[in-house]
Amino acid sequence: MSKPYIQQEVKKIFNSKEFPQSAALSAAWIVAHFKGVNIKIYDTKDKSSLCDYNLIASAENTTQARAMVDEITYCLKQNDMELTSVEGLDDAEWILVDLGDIIVHIFQETAREVFDLDQLWGECPQVEIPQEYYFGSSEVVKEKKDHSENYF
Repeated sequence: MSKPYIQQEVKKIFNSKEFPQSAALSAAWIVAHFKGVNIKIYDTKDKSSLCDYNLIASAENTTQARAMVDEITYCLKQNDMELTSVEGLDDAEWILVDLGDIIVHIFQETAREVFDLDQLWGECPQVEIPQEYYFGSSEVVKEKKDHSENYF
């Protein structure tokens, strides 16, 4: 089960934008919160009939990738999204989460280079992912900085 903080933040993001972009941004926040790297959201609604958004990210190991997917599926189900399928959990080199309007791809970096979905969707516009998704709010970052001043 997800932590209340994660559920609260996802619900806030989910309600802040129009669907399905809000769902894609919610998934991106989860991936960033779990220390995912090279996160990109491609707006593919004009190029593909499969989905409106493709989220592509990298995880450093299979445990991290599975944890991201578990959290994404749990939190988005809590926000009334229907999970169509999850593929690739066994080896976790490339995990695909099909949520209908969004497809989430969590890669190990070597697999990401091989399949190169960034090249496939590279001409599509990217949805900007706010910096605070990666680092928390600027107040929290500043607060942490203030604690470390005059340490030595």
